[in-house]
Amino acid sequence: MTDPTEALSFGAAAAEYDRFRPRYPQEAVRWALAGLTAPARVVDLGAGTGILTRALLALGHEVVPVEPDPGMRAQLAAATPGVTALAGSAEAVPLPDGAVDAVVAGQAYHWFDKGRAHAEIARLLRPGGVFAPIWNVRDERVGWVAQLSGIARMSSSADDLAGRVGDFGPAFGPAEQAEFAHRTTLTPDELAGMIRTRSYYLTAGPEQRRDIDRELRDLVAAHPDLAGRERFELPYRTLVVRAARR
Repeated sequence: MTDPTEALSFGAAAAEYDRFRPRYPQEAVRWALAGLTAPARVVDLGAGTGILTRALLALGHEVVPVEPDPGMRAQLAAATPGVTALAGSAEAVPLPDGAVDAVVAGQAYHWFDKGRAHAEIARLLRPGGVFAPIWNVRDERVGWVAQLSGIARMSSSADDLAGRVGDFGPAFGPAEQAEFAHRTTLTPDELAGMIRTRSYYLTAGPEQRRDIDRELRDLVAAHPDLAGRERFELPYRTLVVRAARR
């Protein structure tokens, strides 16, 4: 499991997280829940501010968000009228056995205590139900994006994640993976806002934050793909892994 200090750092920047983090392409969310007819009952585990919850709602599903951070739950409620997140974690969800058709996790699975979380997710799912973690990961095959990842100390690439994720334990069948191209359009200020919602930045000291801000300004001012532009595209690789409950 990753550092819990970083895992619970996002609440202090919940409004900015909800504003600046990328949304999920609908085709990726549909693929995650392939075979499930709406309305399916879906747990959004580690739901954060509700970015994935809202994508699921837009596809007609019934969504139960579960989130440990009270600041993130408050922002989810503010941004998602009529939906209230349950206080809980991947390792302890306050729902009965076999209560849901699917469990998803957007930008969250890498924070889980895998063994405990797999058992809890299996408990929640009906037989044949689906577990699907999803990530939006910067496309570091683009030169300036690779530089951005270095500046913000963002270490996990799509290829890294794809190589590490794939076995959810004996309660699940074989995992499948799919990748979807995705882009967001940002101003320089919005790019800076997004970087300031990263866990490394949120847990860094004042000097480290100043260094990141300076290096980011230098990148935007000097790189030929960015310099002088009011808006530019940040490319992502959206990775989805899914497996069925045995």
